[in-house]
Amino acid sequence: MIQLRGLAWDHRRCWGPLDASVAPYCAAHPDLHIAWDRRSLYEFGEGALADVLTSYDLIIFDHPFIGDIAAGQLLVPFDGYLSADQLTGFAADSVGKSWESYARAGSQWALPIDAACQVASYRPDLMAAYGPEPADHAALIRLARRLRADGKSIGLPMVPTDAMCLLLSFAAQKTGNAPYGYCDRAVVEASVAELRELVQLAHPLSRQWNPIRCYDHMVANDDVVYVPYAFGYVNYASADNGPHLAFCDVPAAGHVGALLGGAGIGVSAQSAHRDAAMAYAIHLSLPAYQRRQYVDAGGQPGSLSAWQDEQVNRATRNFFRNTLATVQASYLRPTDPGFIDFFRAAAPLAVRTILGEMSATELVARLAQLSDRAVELTSQGGRAP
Repeated sequence: MIQLRGLAWDHRRCWGPLDASVAPYCAAHPDLHIAWDRRSLYEFGEGALADVLTSYDLIIFDHPFIGDIAAGQLLVPFDGYLSADQLTGFAADSVGKSWESYARAGSQWALPIDAACQVASYRPDLMAAYGPEPADHAALIRLARRLRADGKSIGLPMVPTDAMCLLLSFAAQKTGNAPYGYCDRAVVEASVAELRELVQLAHPLSRQWNPIRCYDHMVANDDVVYVPYAFGYVNYASADNGPHLAFCDVPAAGHVGALLGGAGIGVSAQSAHRDAAMAYAIHLSLPAYQRRQYVDAGGQPGSLSAWQDEQVNRATRNFFRNTLATVQASYLRPTDPGFIDFFRAAAPLAVRTILGEMSATELVARLAQLSDRAVELTSQGGRAP
């Protein structure tokens, strides 16, 4: 009996389709037993990776780890397990830059099992009183002021991780998705000014929210009508009990994107069962599986054909169709070695700056220092702070 252990992150969007896959897959492979454990959203995006790979065959993770993964050969590349036609097919079926986000140093280190980026959302029953969703930043400010006058608000998840993601998105929009636009002083100053205005108009609990907490509040209360930027979660669109959320493109002129999220599935280089783990990971990522069983179990697929599928969109109130333009134009964070360490150290500084506790000029200087430090320590085999 082969025992495979996997590590997911703790939301139904992730573990739902993984848990649902186990029984039918193992029924077809009776010599196999699969178990999925869960960790927090923060650990998924910013926690340690190398340490957990000693205990797991499979891992669901965020793409900015790829630089460290490639440098340390921490995962098994998929190149040796997929034919050239299969690699081409997966790449063509990728949403936005999801496929590219898991490639480094000439190898494909993971498959994009889940696709996401920052998108806009709203309570359709409440938004009906305020007209169509805003199409640009000026319209967003007007909506936020109208809501405030009526005792309601926009929401803007602003825990440090999301504050840094907001800064990166705004900088990318101003630079045409330049990888390091967040190092440009004028770009950062303009982005911080816009974010400060939004924070002043946002619900005061925004500072305590990540997207999940924000969406949970929206469906349980009637005081947050619209969220301009937060990672999309299909589960809140497809809910069939109580209020649901509608999702749409971000309020930026020209259909520009926002920061790319999502998740990849990889196989640990320390796995004793590489072939079995690879076969299972490929199965979960196949377009035919992604647009049926994966979505049915609450997942948010990485397959473009699933995002465009009529049945999928009917079942999810057009979540995928209505946000695809933003995801297709999304900003890919750098995947250099050490970027996760840089991001982890920069996130608290970003939220302090947006809240007015630091100047944008000081933030730019600190970001440059952290970036240089990450590069230096990575070249020496160490870790950034």
